[in-house]
Amino acid sequence: MVTGERVPAGAVLRLAGPALPVLAAEPLYLLVDTAVVGRLGAVPLAGLAVAAVVFAQVTTQLNFLSYGTTGRAARLHGAGRRAAAVGEGVQASWLALAVGLLVLGLGQLLAGPVTRLLGDRPEIAGAAESWLRVALFGAPLVLVTLAGNGWMRGVQETRAPLVFVLAGNGLSALACPLLVHGVGGWAGMGLVGSATANLIGQSLGAALFLGALARTGAGSIRPRFAVLRAQLALGRDLLARSLAFQACFLSAAAVATRFGAEDAAAHQVVLQLWNFMALVLDAVAIAAQSLIGAALGAGGVARARALAGQVTRYGVVLGIAFGAVFAGLAGVLPPVFTPDAAVLAAMVVPWWFFVALQPIAGVVFAIDGVLLGAGDSAYLRTITLLAAVLGFLPLIWSALAFGWGLAGIWSGLAGFMLVRLVGVVVRLRSGRWALAGAVRP
Repeated sequence: MVTGERVPAGAVLRLAGPALPVLAAEPLYLLVDTAVVGRLGAVPLAGLAVAAVVFAQVTTQLNFLSYGTTGRAARLHGAGRRAAAVGEGVQASWLALAVGLLVLGLGQLLAGPVTRLLGDRPEIAGAAESWLRVALFGAPLVLVTLAGNGWMRGVQETRAPLVFVLAGNGLSALACPLLVHGVGGWAGMGLVGSATANLIGQSLGAALFLGALARTGAGSIRPRFAVLRAQLALGRDLLARSLAFQACFLSAAAVATRFGAEDAAAHQVVLQLWNFMALVLDAVAIAAQSLIGAALGAGGVARARALAGQVTRYGVVLGIAFGAVFAGLAGVLPPVFTPDAAVLAAMVVPWWFFVALQPIAGVVFAIDGVLLGAGDSAYLRTITLLAAVLGFLPLIWSALAFGWGLAGIWSGLAGFMLVRLVGVVVRLRSGRWALAGAVRP
């Protein structure tokens, strides 16, 4: 750790810079996968859309294996207990394998009913089921990768995870067109080839992370149930937080479709931009997790508080800058996504909500990283649930009841972010999150 109260901006960038490509690798690969499968026709593409949404819940709902592990490992690393910090990675990997096998088993039982429920027609449901049954074998591998990212960020090693994730996704991207469409005289596997390519890349990524864990010489690799219980308790809070996000965004999508195809399309475009910017700002939050956890692990409460203020200021600056950029692109960027005049007209309202929310998002995501690094997950869970119940959901469903359209939907998102902003700023200023020690008291 750097001495003194202030961490140089370069130290934050050293952690945030490699984290951004890691966060963006999976969404970018999914674009490649979609383009490859799209050449098969509408039904396989629709099947992929249904199945990929289902499988994505694995990484979305179980990301506590990454975020939770980062904070716990960072504290131990800051306390000078590197072996114990790596040991958190060992235990998180055991947990990832156990949960992954559970997901695989339950997924195989439920794949048919779930895809039939979500698929609009039998042929779409059948295509989705065939993809999902193969892809589910990657669940333990994906979770091992999340755990690996978690402990390596905790010990402030971000370059190796970047290489590992890019290697896995790169192999998948190379294998996907060959397995889907074939090569030479071989006709390929069709849609199932896409899931197989995913599985190949996930196998490489997980193997690289497990190899890195083995090379650290962390000592015993046996499961330690006390550590596993503590990780599960942290995971419970982060899982509840993640479910609140899902309830909000699924509700928004459902309501947007009720206002017609143009509104639904406009909402989807702006929401995908919102999700992309969340990834960008999350890179700063990940740096905050590692640095805050290490500072508290070393007993540096004053240092952690100073660093929290510093990271928050970075969030403000980035949010304002991104808001200004997207305001300037208001007449240029939307036509890149669609030439449809009706969709472009519908996009105007959510676009300016999106622009106005960037500074708020910059602050919220930065402080989220601070509190996650401090292990203050119970508070984050509570404030996110309150934001969903008091801010997002009432406005979303009122928008449907009173015909407020996309203005109502994005007012709900604004309410959600404002409640979270108040909650995390109050918590940050209270200082009650800043508890010193190698393990959060």
